[in-house]
Amino acid sequence: MTQKTEVLIIGGGVIGVCAAYFLARQGRQVTLLDRDDIAGGCSYGNAGLIVPSHSVPLARPGLIGQGLKWLLDPESPFYIKPRFDLDLLIWLGRFRAASRLKPMHRSIPILRDLLHASAARFDELIAEEALACDYARNGLLMIYRTKHGFKEAQVEAQLLGKYGLPAAILDGAAVQALEPAVKAGVVGGIFFPADGRLDPALFVRQLAERARGCGALIHPQTAVTGFEREGWRIKAVKTDRGNFQAEQIVLAAGAWSVALASQLQLKLPLQPAKGYSLTLQRPPTCPTRPLMLGEAWVAVTPLAAGLRLAGTLELTGLDLSVNPRRVRAIWQAASEYLNDVKPGGELETWAGLRPCTPDGLPIISRSPHYDNLIVAAGHAMLGVSLGPVTGEIIAQLVTGHGK
Repeated sequence: MTQKTEVLIIGGGVIGVCAAYFLARQGRQVTLLDRDDIAGGCSYGNAGLIVPSHSVPLARPGLIGQGLKWLLDPESPFYIKPRFDLDLLIWLGRFRAASRLKPMHRSIPILRDLLHASAARFDELIAEEALACDYARNGLLMIYRTKHGFKEAQVEAQLLGKYGLPAAILDGAAVQALEPAVKAGVVGGIFFPADGRLDPALFVRQLAERARGCGALIHPQTAVTGFEREGWRIKAVKTDRGNFQAEQIVLAAGAWSVALASQLQLKLPLQPAKGYSLTLQRPPTCPTRPLMLGEAWVAVTPLAAGLRLAGTLELTGLDLSVNPRRVRAIWQAASEYLNDVKPGGELETWAGLRPCTPDGLPIISRSPHYDNLIVAAGHAMLGVSLGPVTGEIIAQLVTGHGK
């Protein structure tokens, strides 16, 4: 049996669900498919950060050199699994090219504008729809244990300031006064007042229910198995639960977008980057706002369900296995920076795959090869932060108000 719809969205993570919500609210006939449960992939266990402060892309000067040092350490924040993979080698070449000064400065204002627009939309969305997703916009504090790390952070904060992103530079005493959960010995920190956090799984699942309330049809556990093409159009999307025909198709399947696009003879410049999170019981002295443990590249998010530690960037392909050494490195970092956090006793250990582009900019555009295909992928570690604004852009592309 073939089901017909106006807009078919492939992907039930934060990007796909935000798109479904905005389109359904405009009265469009929307159907959303996901191979797993809604928010069952990378939108489930990430740090849940809303971070205009992260407007500097991962590709930046100096990171290649630092990354080469990290590659020698299996417990470092960044790791590439040794293997021959032509697509990975091409991606790394593009990443290196994007890590120069000029491309970085070209990317910063784009990310800044997208992140600011999305952060404002979170305020409106959560209030309008009464979403109970542990949302707070009380800033983010980046903390450093070494003078070198703190000095580099100040340079980046000054750079962000030139692009209109305010930050406060704090010494160690001021950091502890703001967050008593931080151990003595921290050299300093950078406070970004515009940042915030939420529980990503709660946000995505509740927004999906609001989309349903506007008429969207949502089909979890429905895997796309192929496509039927006719000239410059995708005539049908084949799944393990029947075929779907749509006037417009949105590919928002995260790290799995590459494999699906390849069935359409399209190459997306994405690499899946594995990240881990540990959700713990809330410690006696718990942070009151999100923290970034600077040198370790570990995010700390206080949630009603517990304290979440998230980190690492692992280029290992479509591999969701959990490496105990990577988990141990996150624990070690947290215990070095925070009071009352000791290894062991986590409520949940999770791994997810973040789709990364070489230059750090997401792909949100119509396909030049198919008249009825829109691609929305490559949000890397900013998927939650960029969810609402991406959903709005997709809605504009579908309705003809975007290019």
